[in-house]
Amino acid sequence: MAIVIRPDGSDRYQPPPIAGDESGLDAAAREWIARAADLGRSRFAGRAARHDRDASFPHDNFADLRAAGLLGLAVPRAHGGLGAGFAAQALVTAEIARHCGSTALCLNMHLAACLWAGPVADGLDMSGAQRAEHEAHRAWHFQQIVQGGRLYAQPFSEGGAASAGRAPWGTRARRVDGGYRVSGRKIFASLAGAADAYGVLCTLERPGASLADALYLAVPADAAGVRVAGDWDPLGMRATASRSLELDDVFVPERARLLPEGLYAQAAQRFPHMNFTLASTYFGIAQAAYDFSVQYLRAELPGMVPVKRRMYPTKQVAVAQMRIRLEQTRALFVQTLHEARIDPDDDARQRLYAAHYSVMENAQAIGALALRTCGGQAMLKSLPLERLYRDARCGALMLPWTAELCLDRLGHECLYARAEHDEAID
Repeated sequence: MAIVIRPDGSDRYQPPPIAGDESGLDAAAREWIARAADLGRSRFAGRAARHDRDASFPHDNFADLRAAGLLGLAVPRAHGGLGAGFAAQALVTAEIARHCGSTALCLNMHLAACLWAGPVADGLDMSGAQRAEHEAHRAWHFQQIVQGGRLYAQPFSEGGAASAGRAPWGTRARRVDGGYRVSGRKIFASLAGAADAYGVLCTLERPGASLADALYLAVPADAAGVRVAGDWDPLGMRATASRSLELDDVFVPERARLLPEGLYAQAAQRFPHMNFTLASTYFGIAQAAYDFSVQYLRAELPGMVPVKRRMYPTKQVAVAQMRIRLEQTRALFVQTLHEARIDPDDDARQRLYAAHYSVMENAQAIGALALRTCGGQAMLKSLPLERLYRDARCGALMLPWTAELCLDRLGHECLYARAEHDEAID
């Protein structure tokens, strides 16, 4: 625990940097994280309860992110963005999650579109013509973000095998002059009704279409045939506004492609770390639950009656257990961020599954232990812990890598080499 001495001589708990030891980060990454922390403390934290209660999208938070230049965080410098790498943008997202999990998860969706079209695409195999066309398309998208302040969503989920990456997407794209006609339905579409463009995964219609025919298109939110439907009243992550997105014969222009035709399948296979961006939000929530517990037990929460609870051995043991679990998770989380690259070896892929599972499971475990340790008053909605607990419960359910799917893939890849299988047993 870090303690700082204030001018009045009092000792106060100082929440640690989200990365723990920041010495491995460059000056730019530390500045971006500090910028996010300042927004989180001064603005997002105070709004989080209202947006959670009303299940309202945090437009005010995204106006602040836009003004701070953080919507362009993952846009390459050559295109006017900040040029944050995979690890830096993930740590910024985690820092924001300490103050508002829903804002962090939605920002992650936006940044993921920039990463797919930017550094991930740079590592893929393309023909010269594909590369030139993609460069023109992404230049347009990045201009929309950096100069226009536009917000991109990433509604992939349809439920079932497609969302787990085991079947072609049910949303279909038909080639027409100048672009595509897209029809289908996406569920749990975060930023529904708030984004300017929806990064939709669909299947290009052709005979025998397969997973290799996945197409990644930025569907304009104001296009004819786009409709946001249904209610949104979930347990947690309530401010993500993740209603259903319905697409009825929507025309999507050619330049809306975020990756060339047929390249998404290659990207998903060769850069599996992209799914790990979801873990950033939940790690930030885990850190926030620990920070709350320490401040609560030390009677340092603003507006709280100054009654210390830290002297009881049961509380001390519980906080030690939380800290151990948090540091185990942080070590694996940060290591995995720095290992992200095209074509990771088998060892790195297995560690990736282990890290994703650990973050999602440990976030909810730390939240539950924090709630039990702090006691009945911590259940009140006037304090943030019950929201952190509810939000943390959602991570293990998120496709394409639920906790169960991580275990399934990890166990199989630990025991089988790629393309290896057992002979049938009579």
